[in-house]
Amino acid sequence: MAAKIAVLPSPTCLYDDPVQVKVEGLSALQAVTLRASLEDETGELFQSFAYYRAESNGELDLTRSASLGGSYSGVEPMGLLWALEAQTPMKRLAKRNVLTPFRVAYEVYEGHGLRGRLLGRCVSERRFLAEGVARIPVREGRLKATLFLPPGPGPFPGLIDLYGSGGGLVEYRASLLASRGFATLALAYLAFEDFPAFPELIELEYFGEAVAFLQKQQQVKALAIGVLGLSKGADMALALAAFWPGIRAAVSISGSGFNCFIPLRVKGRMIPALSYDLQKLKTVGDVVDSSEILDDPRDPATWECRIPVEKSSSKFLFLSGQDDRNWQSERYCQEAVQRLQQNGRHVEFYCYPGAGHLLEPPYLPLCYASIHKAFGLVMLWGGKWREHAKAQEDAWQRIQTFFRQHLQDSSIKSYL
Repeated sequence: MAAKIAVLPSPTCLYDDPVQVKVEGLSALQAVTLRASLEDETGELFQSFAYYRAESNGELDLTRSASLGGSYSGVEPMGLLWALEAQTPMKRLAKRNVLTPFRVAYEVYEGHGLRGRLLGRCVSERRFLAEGVARIPVREGRLKATLFLPPGPGPFPGLIDLYGSGGGLVEYRASLLASRGFATLALAYLAFEDFPAFPELIELEYFGEAVAFLQKQQQVKALAIGVLGLSKGADMALALAAFWPGIRAAVSISGSGFNCFIPLRVKGRMIPALSYDLQKLKTVGDVVDSSEILDDPRDPATWECRIPVEKSSSKFLFLSGQDDRNWQSERYCQEAVQRLQQNGRHVEFYCYPGAGHLLEPPYLPLCYASIHKAFGLVMLWGGKWREHAKAQEDAWQRIQTFFRQHLQDSSIKSYL
């Protein structure tokens, strides 16, 4: 092969690490196409491509070279990753087994298009577990979870990680957080093993048991527990911070600040589910837009469904996208943030233009729509490719900075 592709500083890295992709050995000003591809655990192929022209010295450096078209355009050092798209429409890229990496193949082809001669190829391993991070399945009492512990004796700040109404036990965000120095418990609470997808109610005490479990781990700082959640998981994170002692910091990602869809029992008290109107569902072909079905948070009739975050002594970080098409997270977050501000509580709020509902760790590509496992419908999540990618990069750094600041540990680092 005529050209050499280098992934720097190393082709082996954590999935949330930025890298520098360089190509050497091209002709001066040669037109080429760069392609990235990977297969997920189901065998689904995800790929992206971009057109480039080599510099006068026959090199390409994606940190300064501009794509002339393809999956994206302009200078986008990580564009080949965040622009990955499945061959099957509306397929979400998610890591099921965090013990194995995603193997990303980078290829350079002659000319603009994928029919030209293959000039060079390399493979990069993007891992979800840093060296030495322990993955420990947890089945203690009612708990169904996985604990990830950074290497060493600690003690480390502890996090509880919650995903949304799709259910299951989702580990890849927790494993990356543990790789950055946080002892992280990925906690299942819906649609996993004998947990139903649609329980009659959710008991907050179950999440409290997770807090107690973390606090008793020798490697965990008992007084430094945080919680983060996405979508329905964000609302459960807020509820845990509002009602449970020991939570010092909470992050809501695309949440609402209300208890949605399933009644919540809190120490004998019941918080009803926020009402919704299925007549307001919109369909575009087979895709369902549910962004307008929830009741107006300004309506006093909805206030009994509020999560009383203003009564908590925790610190709060709210993150949402302005193009969220699952529910109007910006509008609902603003209501919760306002309550916190009016009561003198610490709160940060970042709402990203062009970002959708599924704000994930960086370089996982936008999922604009996909099948919701529990509902069996193709749900619209929203987002614009470049804007969503930038939001994920920024949000990921803010989450880590927030937890470092409020769980009081300045020594956290990556262990890869």
